[in-house]
Amino acid sequence: MKLLTSLCLALSVLLVGGMAFAQQSDVQQQQERRLVQPGNNAPVWREVRKEAQEHTTTVRGRETGVLVQSAGQTWRQIRNGPVTFYGGWLVVLAVLIIAAFYFARGSIKLHERPTGRLILRFGTAEQVVHWTSAISFCVLGLSGLTLLFGKYVLLPVIGYLLFGWLTALAKNLHNFVAPLFILSVVVMIVMWLRDNLPRAYDFQWFRKSWAFMMHGEHVPSGRFNAGEKVWFWLGVIGLSIAVSWSGVILLFPNFDQTRAVMQEAWIWHASAALIYIAIALGHIYMGTIGVEGAYGNMRTGYTDETWAKEHHQIWLDETKSGRTAPGGAVPAGAPHMKEKS
Repeated sequence: MKLLTSLCLALSVLLVGGMAFAQQSDVQQQQERRLVQPGNNAPVWREVRKEAQEHTTTVRGRETGVLVQSAGQTWRQIRNGPVTFYGGWLVVLAVLIIAAFYFARGSIKLHERPTGRLILRFGTAEQVVHWTSAISFCVLGLSGLTLLFGKYVLLPVIGYLLFGWLTALAKNLHNFVAPLFILSVVVMIVMWLRDNLPRAYDFQWFRKSWAFMMHGEHVPSGRFNAGEKVWFWLGVIGLSIAVSWSGVILLFPNFDQTRAVMQEAWIWHASAALIYIAIALGHIYMGTIGVEGAYGNMRTGYTDETWAKEHHQIWLDETKSGRTAPGGAVPAGAPHMKEKS
């Protein structure tokens, strides 16, 4: 009996001593952490995460009692993993394909000389809406790319001070330009919806699209060709809805949405935006240096009759016959036309 009592006392002493040693070790680690990592309360928050209960805060609202949301780490891994990796390479691949195509093919030139007779292709309101959406899209795209990839690409080059200023500017530009982009896209959809409805002749354009891209073969089309119509429905409508809806959720957290909703919205927003940017690069290329004379159409609103005949023959015929607007008869002196001086 005495032996058993002695063993119990010895075990008790060992247990108390071990606990004291562990406590002393924790105290030493906390003291060291305060020196090398000031403000690091990781052990405290680790214990909070383990407790499957709601806590109490002075702020009232949804999830205000959740001090640590473990799904936030999952979102961070998705952001810095698949979205950044695959999205980044998607944009790079789009740039490389466009560059390779340009150096291999060059611009799609006109087969005949311009006539000097200019036809109204886009009215002033159409130009304003297009350039508003285009410029705001570029601002959003560049600011978004800066926020997502800046720490990998820009930070090592320009340093923390300039990078901090640049990302703050990008964030504010992104937030305040976004509503302007959404509004301009809505107006654009209403304005050009009828001209982008599918037509039977669009299938012919798809069949000959390779010949058009590689050899500049003339393929008759309406005011917008089938490729532009795909861009309208997939990009201007589809992807715009995705980035706008998810962007509004992120832009106005005061709607009391949960953190899980915000995290899912960010994944949708970033993924759709990266796809949007990659496709838009192709649209920008074709509208500037990819097709000779295309940029002038939106810059001035007018196009040469030769350009219209080689790229939008059906629209030209309808314009000359007065069956569509803008347009009318092609003879010199008509109100919608002007001679090149």
